[in-house]
Amino acid sequence: MTDNKEVIGKAKQMRAVRYHSFGETDVLQVEQAPVPQPGAGEVLVRIHAAGVLPVDWKIRRGMFPMPVQFPHIPGTAFAGVITAVGEGVSGWQIGQSVFGRSTKGTYAEYTTASEEELALKPASISYEEASSLSGGATTAWRALVTEGQVKPNERVLIHGAAGGVGMFAVQFAKWRGAEVFATAGQANKAFVASLGADHVIDYTSECFEDIVKDADFVLDTLGGETLARTWAVLKRGGRLASIAGQPPVDMAKQHGIALIRAGIATKTDLSAIAELIDEGKLTCHIEQSFTMEEVRQAHEKSQTGPWSRKDCASDHRINLSRKKKPG
Repeated sequence: MTDNKEVIGKAKQMRAVRYHSFGETDVLQVEQAPVPQPGAGEVLVRIHAAGVLPVDWKIRRGMFPMPVQFPHIPGTAFAGVITAVGEGVSGWQIGQSVFGRSTKGTYAEYTTASEEELALKPASISYEEASSLSGGATTAWRALVTEGQVKPNERVLIHGAAGGVGMFAVQFAKWRGAEVFATAGQANKAFVASLGADHVIDYTSECFEDIVKDADFVLDTLGGETLARTWAVLKRGGRLASIAGQPPVDMAKQHGIALIRAGIATKTDLSAIAELIDEGKLTCHIEQSFTMEEVRQAHEKSQTGPWSRKDCASDHRINLSRKKKPG
């Protein structure tokens, strides 16, 4: 463990985004914070890029019923390089490039993560792209592949297909051999079609229930009115996964629909996604990158950008990067 102490000792303090109370973007501050120490079964990662998720600003506003200890470092998705390993860690080494999730906060120069929450970063993509996978690709993978078990020739409908979960869901469904229907706004139709969707439905001018019939599987990223209209397109015995809240159980029973819960991604899920990327079967798209000092703009973008509309309600295509912008 001598090597670990030497590596950690070089940087006892780090830059981190923190807030000391719930509120709007003005509570976000770039401050000095202690470099975390990896516990048993954990690794220390120097973060190169952190994904910005809608849940990050919802927690910041106090909208989630979860305990938050102040000062709080937001973020869960990241990509970076292992700089130290804790006691009992055998599957990871210092210097490896990884991506995954951490419950310790990722808007910082360092974070710690369980060895089971990591996978090797795909060699074919950047750290910025890799930071977009946890929360976006992982949610879609769990919903469609691990739990939903989408099969060849099934009819699959993806709501919000241009969003950070939806864009991966389209690709996974197509990879599984399904016939893919996808809803998106007019501006994103070409993008969604490029992901492999067989039928792209413009929600601003078309009613998806007039086009989709007897769907085997639906991924709902929107909830509300969209979910209420979705029951009509599912066939009895179909499956519904929603990331916009728990659908009514009584409605599911009435329509003979199985409700799918995505759950938390495992190391196996992360590795499978990484393999697809390096095989050229899955692509990532980053909308915009911000520096740590621009964290307020990043949250404002997530709150009010185009992905807050119906076609991108769960976007995960922006991140915070360690790189400083030129000039």
